[in-house]
Amino acid sequence: MANNDDLPLDYLSIFLSVCETGGFRTTAKQLGLSPSTVSEKIASLETGLGVPLLIRTTRSVNVTEAGRALASRLSPLMRETRAALQDVASSKDKVRGQLKLNVTGAVMVDILPPLIDRFLNRFPEVRVELVVEDRLVDIIAVGCDAGIRYGEHLAQDMIAVPIGPPFQRLALAASPSYLDARGVPMHPSDLLTHDCIRLRFSSGALTAWEFECGDTSVTVDPPGRLTISVDAAPAAIELACTGRGMICTFENWLDPVLKTGALTPILPEWWTRFEGPRLYFSSRLMSAPLRAFVDLVGEERAQDKRLAKEV
Repeated sequence: MANNDDLPLDYLSIFLSVCETGGFRTTAKQLGLSPSTVSEKIASLETGLGVPLLIRTTRSVNVTEAGRALASRLSPLMRETRAALQDVASSKDKVRGQLKLNVTGAVMVDILPPLIDRFLNRFPEVRVELVVEDRLVDIIAVGCDAGIRYGEHLAQDMIAVPIGPPFQRLALAASPSYLDARGVPMHPSDLLTHDCIRLRFSSGALTAWEFECGDTSVTVDPPGRLTISVDAAPAAIELACTGRGMICTFENWLDPVLKTGALTPILPEWWTRFEGPRLYFSSRLMSAPLRAFVDLVGEERAQDKRLAKEV
């Protein structure tokens, strides 16, 4: 039987890092170690446990079944340990450590950057890392403190609070030059005969073109004359302004060019209204930086409500 009583805990931390990064070299760079040192410590860990945890090839590192089982149990424990250490490092008046958020690209245009700017100004000893992706992930398993998403079903032990505008709309627009040349659609189904600029998530799925008017809902899937990643949405909007086609995306993204007249709103009575994004996090694992960020989000919401009442 393998003797694992004396296995150094830092070996486990290195193992989890390899699982998260998918490579020895990336882990070595993050931890300030040499790749050979990372390899040696993983080998010592496997020897001590008596089972292989990682399968190494010249091109990739794959986690074995035993490795996945170990990582799934260690990850929440390591997250709680890090949160405890950050709390110890943070006094009542000083918040220190790292805040790591896993966010959808939709909040990176005009919702999250101002919040992060204010957060960094208020807490100069906190480091922030933003991981941008559109698929729903287990934030604990990927080593993040919290996530930001739209309307997905979250685990029961997750807390979800609104961040940014409480409601948004999906808007449709085109340039005046395009409408002069191709005409104005009278119904969402007319979009099937128009040049359309489509946006694609990092997951590979196209953003949906969904419209509502009264009790009627219509979803159209027009062929994209031009398809662009959501991460490059500003470029897609700019191309729409040049007359390359119609674009359907967040109204708040289009507001600046709608106000200047570079784009003209199309079928506004059909624009779909939906709930804004939510910040979600574990009810059990709250580091001091995360608590500080949640408090800031709460302050912003309260201020927005006061301003709305004054208008």
